[in-house]
Amino acid sequence: MVTVALIEDDVPTSNQLKGWIEAARPGIRIDPWFSRDEAEAALQRERYDLVVLDIELGRERHAGVALINAINRLHHGTPVLVVSAMPAAIYRGIMKALDAWDYLQKTTFSEDDFIDTLLDMLRAVRDKPAVAAPPLAQDCELSIDPLRQSTPIWRGQRLNLPLTAQRILLTLHQRRGEVVSYDELFQVVKSGRNRDNVRKHVSTIRDALREIDPAFDGIENVPMRGFRWVAAK
Repeated sequence: MVTVALIEDDVPTSNQLKGWIEAARPGIRIDPWFSRDEAEAALQRERYDLVVLDIELGRERHAGVALINAINRLHHGTPVLVVSAMPAAIYRGIMKALDAWDYLQKTTFSEDDFIDTLLDMLRAVRDKPAVAAPPLAQDCELSIDPLRQSTPIWRGQRLNLPLTAQRILLTLHQRRGEVVSYDELFQVVKSGRNRDNVRKHVSTIRDALREIDPAFDGIENVPMRGFRWVAAK
């Protein structure tokens, strides 16, 4: 079954787009998400065949940009259709640079325009060669889900971390072995998007991990760039 993530915070617009998709291609599974948080969590759990999203979600003017970056990182190649009220003359080029499939400006496109674009995306998905699933991570030492705000678990013990620090920890752990830049970490910080604030959160994470493992030294500071999760001893 083809699966679509529909990320739109305006309920009437979400319902309208959902209805158009269902009418054009019955049998598609459509998961509507209404905030960046729940959309990010869904993208962590599942690879959708295609994604339709708005740029502005709630008070976050560029939440959609962060979501596209997440899709490119987690599920590179997943086609993304951006549907937004932002002026196309400015944002279409930006979205293309982020590898979005296309950009439709709200109030300026018809149902036919939307459906034609969606069907093109579905054809591309159908014709795309199958890609083998990546191997499962060998270490299951971290259990964390910031969306559910449940207590994160590290090596079987509870971690005492605020929500923002949990987001940063999850990002670093998912990208282990890679340098995660300050700009990328800014995307998961709700406020105080500056380097000093990120460094404070990383210090909090290190302290929490060392409460469980005093010898922990698995988060490396990469000067002028960001941080990297390295193999923990």
